[in-house]
Amino acid sequence: MLTLASILITTALLSLVMAIVLGSLLRSNVPGVREWFASNLMVVISLPLLALRDLIPDFISIVIANSVLALAAAYYYVGCARFVRQPSRWSLLLGSIALIALSLIIWRYAINSIPARVLIMTIFFAVVCISASVLLLRYKPPHRNPYNYWFAAILPLVFAVCQLIRGIYFITLNEPSTTMMFNSFWNIVLMVVGAVTLPTMTMAAVMLTHDAMLANLEDAANHDHLTEALSRKRLEEVAREHIMRATNFGRPLSLLIIDLDHFKRINDTYGHAGGDEVLREFTRITRASLRDGDALGRLGGEEFGVLLPNTDTAGAFAIAKRLREQSEVHLVTGTFGECHYSVSIGIATWQEGETFDRLSARADRALYSAKNSGRNRVLADEQSMDESVAAAA
Repeated sequence: MLTLASILITTALLSLVMAIVLGSLLRSNVPGVREWFASNLMVVISLPLLALRDLIPDFISIVIANSVLALAAAYYYVGCARFVRQPSRWSLLLGSIALIALSLIIWRYAINSIPARVLIMTIFFAVVCISASVLLLRYKPPHRNPYNYWFAAILPLVFAVCQLIRGIYFITLNEPSTTMMFNSFWNIVLMVVGAVTLPTMTMAAVMLTHDAMLANLEDAANHDHLTEALSRKRLEEVAREHIMRATNFGRPLSLLIIDLDHFKRINDTYGHAGGDEVLREFTRITRASLRDGDALGRLGGEEFGVLLPNTDTAGAFAIAKRLREQSEVHLVTGTFGECHYSVSIGIATWQEGETFDRLSARADRALYSAKNSGRNRVLADEQSMDESVAAAA
């Protein structure tokens, strides 16, 4: 038992270290971190109790210790579920842990069977770990590094396999149920593998947390905090990508630059809270009316840009006209009152060899022409109109 106790205490110490690491990430507000932190604390509590078998009452070292260890597995699963924003299934997990505690009491005090107790625990661990692996792989967010998710999913599978093998191994033992059963060679080997895998699973959780934190930072940098439209910098990056595709495949690309008319008057009349709500509502209805692949960005203040890939001047004009009409009838309401607004839109269609700056400058000129012509209208720049007429001819 000295060897087994050493393994349990060492694993508990490693879990304590990982709990400290996770504790440093609690302020990140990444879903699942608190549950992973609690899981490691449960391991730190339960393993020393298991190691004290024969030195403390069996009810504590068997029933309570194993129930707390099952709770650690439940917390780990819930952490994975919350991380990928899926139901936690706490009711099912707590009900299973209650059944485990009852089974441990029966197989210790009514029928003393170590193999039965080990099988109960290993089946529970295996089911929980396999379920966590499935969650991480099935609901991996798009555009994230797959390495972190595969690593975090494979480790619980390794732990689950070891647990199932350990349960089957104990069932095959044909000897009296004494603590000497734990000193067998194969039990020690499987316990060592588990001791290595358990803290590594937490390390994978830390990797997932850092990945989520980086994704949140990138998302904040790429989006305007008020409207959630793309930032100007990100819109320019997306534009360069689309221009490269247009160059390689000869596809059209159009740009709309949109300005909310008399926005200073809106702020003066309804306050900045009203102006902010108008910007958010305009972004919402615009995004809802755009197609997959179109990109909406906030260029600054009340000015927005819309990239329209695979769209010529005529197509861009139709989309811009629809946006203008929707804005004109859109009523924004709030504690500030009710507000109507309108937009002016300038259109430019990309020409071969043109940079985004040149394209944007042409759309800007068209916008100012629309504003100088009375606002609440759509105009395309002359070069785009000339090419559109030529194409139609």
